[in-house]
This record gives sequence, structure tokens and C-alpha cells, in this order.
Amino acid sequence: MSLAPRVVLVHRTTEYEELVAHHGTHGQAAYFLRSRDRDIEEVAERHHRVRGALAEVAAAIPLTWRQARVERADLDRFLFAPEDVVVVVGQDGLVANVAKYLSGQPVLGIDADPGRNPGVLVRHRPRDTAKLLAAAGRAAATGVDELTMVEAVADDTQRLVALNEIYLGAAGHQTARYRLGLEDDGGVVEAQASSGVLVGTGTGATGWLRSVWQERGAQLPLPAPTAPRLLWFVREAWPSPTTGTTHVSGLLTTTTRLRLTVECERLIAFGDGMEGDAVELTWGQSVEVGVCGERLRLVG
Repeated sequence: MSLAPRVVLVHRTTEYEELVAHHGTHGQAAYFLRSRDRDIEEVAERHHRVRGALAEVAAAIPLTWRQARVERADLDRFLFAPEDVVVVVGQDGLVANVAKYLSGQPVLGIDADPGRNPGVLVRHRPRDTAKLLAAAGRAAATGVDELTMVEAVADDTQRLVALNEIYLGAAGHQTARYRLGLEDDGGVVEAQASSGVLVGTGTGATGWLRSVWQERGAQLPLPAPTAPRLLWFVREAWPSPTTGTTHVSGLLTTTTRLRLTVECERLIAFGDGMEGDAVELTWGQSVEVGVCGERLRLVG
């Protein structure tokens, strides 16, 4: 007898909850916002909309199914099971935050506050939950987009996976120093000093990657979310007698990888803005970045 599916509701603490936790009471939080010409009621209203959406989604889960909840801050300590159906209630970025911890489980993105989110990844409304769960619970769910992800693998086996992008650079605002090369570039390697390297997917092309692409006026076309391609950019490469600026952007496919060898005391790599879950690299270590073999299965 097989286990009934488990629905894992992923959410994050609202601004209102953070304010009250920090200031102790609703009244103290309201006083703090008034001193900055802000009204707590608009923050509280958004909180109630998000909590209402979470309650509506939970009520739509079949009674015979199991349930679990996990807050964004606890994702790195939560154990997802193969039979899970993951329901993200919140913003687009929350889907990206959970993607790195999954291994093929279907994901439903529920927009908790329509009108405030682009809706690229949280494509559905709470009222659609029951129908979507019924489809996702079948053995071969249809209407699922297989979104390309990016991975970084260090020479000490540390591994990082992200849905939007991976950033490699110095912690803080120091200059990152490294040697950069491509596997298929005839062994050409360039020493660089820069603000770091950004490697992004087609999903990330709606965010940070797109801003760099626009600013650079890049001729490379942005990949589609399901395309097995990545774009990479070096940010603010610095020319000097010992560092170059020749290799500052490019395309990665399933057969090519970008390789960085650290030439400073400490570099970090983190994905999708989650700096607290970073890979740390020291002098002489190498890391390769490329298309991940796993994909995020997002229910369309």
C-alpha cells in the first residue's frame, strides 16, 4: 500500500510579523512606522491577504493527504520526500528559494498577493489549488514545465544549485581575484579582478541577469526558462598589468562549463540571493559552473 501524497506548504514570514516580532506589540510597531510617515494598516492588510491565501490553500488539500509546513528560513533544515507535492504560497522568489532543495517533486506556485508579484513562478490563485493538486498527485502529471537550473561544483565536492542565478565573488564589496576559463576554449585562461561573476538561467532572465544583460547591451539572446542554456557575465572587470577584461560574457550549454580558480583569500558562491547558504572557497580552489542535470518541475 503506497503512501498518500504529502503536501508541503512553503511560506515566509510577512513584513507585519517581522515588525511585531522586532518591536514586541502591534502598537509599538505602529508607533515606529508613524515616526517614519508610514501606516501599519497597509502592512497589516497585506499580512491578512497572505494569511488568508495560506488558509484557503490548506483548506483545499484532500483530507486523505498528509500535510507539512515549512517557513523560508527553515528550508535548509527540512527534509523533502520523493512523494511530496510542494505548494509555494507567496512571491516568485520563494519558488526559487525552495528549488535547490528539491529532486523532481512537482511545485505549485500560488500568488498570495495578486498585483504585487510579476507572477512568473507563482502563476495560480488560491481558488485553483484543489484542481491543481488533483493533477499534480497523478503519477504522470501533465502541464508541467521543466525549468533549467544552474549548478556550481567545487573541487572539494561542495555543490550549489539555483533556479535563477549563481553569483561568485568576494563577500561584501571587496575585489574578487581569480582565473577564469572555459572547458571548450582551447585552454585559454584569464586572470581577472572584478566585482564577481553572475551565471543565470532563462528563469533568472526576468531578474538580476536581465538587468546586467540590459546594462551591458549584450548581443547574446536571453535563454527561455526551459532551454538548456545559461548566460554568464563578469561584473566590472578591472584592467591592469596582471588582470584582463577579454572574457567577460558568454553562453554555456550542457557540454560547456565555466571554471574559476581562486586567487585571493576567500570567495563565496551563493544562489538566488540566499547568502546564508553559500559555498566558501579559498586560495587555489577551483569551481565549475554549468547547466544542472536536475530541473524544477513547475506545474503550469
